Amino acid sequence: MRAVLLGILASFFFAVTFVLNRKMNLAGGSWIWSASLRYLFMVPFLLAIVLARRNLGGLLCEMRNRPLRWLGWSFVGFVLFYAPLCFASAYGPAWLIAGTWQLTIIAGSLLVPFFYTTVDTPDGPRKVRQQIPIKGLLFSSIILLGIALMQVQEVDHVSAGILLLSILPVLLAAFAYPLGNRKMMEVCEGRLDAYQRVLGMTLASLPFWIILSAYGWITAGRPDEGQVAQSVIVAISSGVIATVLFFAATDSAKGNIHHLAVVEATQAGEVVFSLLGEIWLLSGRLPSGLSLTGMGIVVVGMILHSLYSHRPAKKKQLSGNRATSL
Repeated sequence: MRAVLLGILASFFFAVTFVLNRKMNLAGGSWIWSASLRYLFMVPFLLAIVLARRNLGGLLCEMRNRPLRWLGWSFVGFVLFYAPLCFASAYGPAWLIAGTWQLTIIAGSLLVPFFYTTVDTPDGPRKVRQQIPIKGLLFSSIILLGIALMQVQEVDHVSAGILLLSILPVLLAAFAYPLGNRKMMEVCEGRLDAYQRVLGMTLASLPFWIILSAYGWITAGRPDEGQVAQSVIVAISSGVIATVLFFAATDSAKGNIHHLAVVEATQAGEVVFSLLGEIWLLSGRLPSGLSLTGMGIVVVGMILHSLYSHRPAKKKQLSGNRATSL
C-alpha cells in the first residue's frame, strides 16, 4: 500500500509537467527549452540532496564502473521520455498528452518479457524470462477505458495532423520511461537509493540536454524569463519530487511484476490532476458527464489493481514463477 500511495502522490507532481509545458507553449516558448531546462535545473537540487545524505561517492563509483550502461539507459529513460513529451505539448492540449501518456501502464506490462528473474529449481537457482501479467494487463485496460471515455468527446475537436504530432511522440515516451527505469534498477541491483539513481540518470543524460540546448539557442533563441521560471517549477515538482517518489515506489515493488504494474497504474491519476490544472490555470472547459464517468472508471481500475496486488503471497508466487527458460 505504501508503494501505491507514493505512486499516486507522484502522479500529482507529474501532472505539473503537462499543464506548465502546455502553458509555456501557448505563451510562445520553445519545446526544446521546456525539455532541456528541466534537467539542467534538476542537477543542483538533486546534488544537494545526495550530498546531504553523504551518498555521492557511492553513486560516482557505480557510474564509473558501468559508464556505457548509465549513458544508454539514462538516454532511454530520460531523453526519449521527456523530449517527445515536450514536443507533443506544442501540438496538443494537456489533457490529450496526459491521457495518451497513460499507455505507459500497458507498456510497463508488455515490457516484462525483456527482463529475467531468478527462481529456485531442483538443479539450483536459474534465470528465467518473466511473462506478461495477463490479469494485471486486464486491470490496466479498465483504466485505459476510463481514459478513453474522458477524451472521446474532445478528440472530435482535434485535427488528424495534431493527433499524430501529439500522440506518436507520447507513444515513444510511454515505452521509453518504464524501460529505462527498470533497466537502471537492474544495473544498480539495489546498491543505490532513489535519490542517487535519479541524480545519476540526470548526470548521465546531461550531454544530450546540452546538445539540445545548443540547438535550441541556434533555432529558437534564448528562453524568456517566464519559461525559465516555469521550468524551475517543473524541475522541482516533476523532475525532483515526482521522479524520486515514483522511483521510490518502484524500488519498493521491485522483483514483483504485479506490484510494479500497480505502481505504474497509479500514474493514471495524472489525467485527473492535469485536467483540473488545465481548468484552473488555462481556463479549460469543465468535464462533461461522460468525462466524469471516465474518471470514476480510472479510480475503480486503480482500486482493482491495488486489491489484486494484495492477494495472498502464495498464489502470486505460483503465478509469478510461470516463466520461459533462457
